[in-house]
Formats: sequence, structure tokens, C-alpha cells
Amino acid sequence: MRAEPTPFEEKLWQALRGSQAQGLKFSRQIALGGFICDFVCRNLRLVIEVDGDTHDPAKDADRDFVLGRMGYRVLRFTNPDVGQNLEGVLARIVEAANGRPTKVELLDGVTHPLTPSLGREGE
Repeated sequence: MRAEPTPFEEKLWQALRGSQAQGLKFSRQIALGGFICDFVCRNLRLVIEVDGDTHDPAKDADRDFVLGRMGYRVLRFTNPDVGQNLEGVLARIVEAANGRPTKVELLDGVTHPLTPSLGREGE
């Protein structure tokens, strides 16, 4: 899917890539918890999924539960959402990101600088 995303995934990616959405850094087609996620903002533990006609709501709920247990919030959008209301989709993503703690903020309120990964993105 990374080499040939759906047209709707590609449309959303063009709007998210390069930190275009309020400076949020997203990666695409990232493996988390045994699943391949469409888009992931690791710093905010935010997953964006674009659902086509073949998605199974029961499997999606299980997947969302597992990702939630890992600390990720999952936002799901349908192909028509992305195709007909991209600005609304982006607004919902930014709204969901606002107020989410970054992965470097600890429970005691102390913020630590990000440590760069020695691996390649997605590994």
C-alpha cells in the first residue's frame, strides 16, 4: 500500500506531509501493534485511518482497542470524508491533536527533550 496508496489516502497524505497541518509530523504506513496504520503522528500518539468500502467495523474496533491500550488515539475517516471535505478532516485532526500530551511529557509534568532515533523512520 505504501507504493500504491488509494486516491483518498494520497489526497490526505498530500495535505499532511511535510508538517503542513499545523506543524504536525505524520509518517505513513507505519507498523504498530501488529497493524499497518495509514498515518501516525508518533509524538502525539495519534493514528489516522482512511476507511474504504472493505473495512470491517468489528475488526476496526479490535484494532482501535489494541492501539488505544498502547496509548494511541485513532481517528477514522471514510473515503467520502476525505474526498468531499478535506478541510473538515484536517480541522478534526488538528482539533484532536490540540491538548494531547507529547510522548516526552511524563506523568510528573516534567518535559524531556526528544531523543533522535538511530534507526530509519518506520523501523
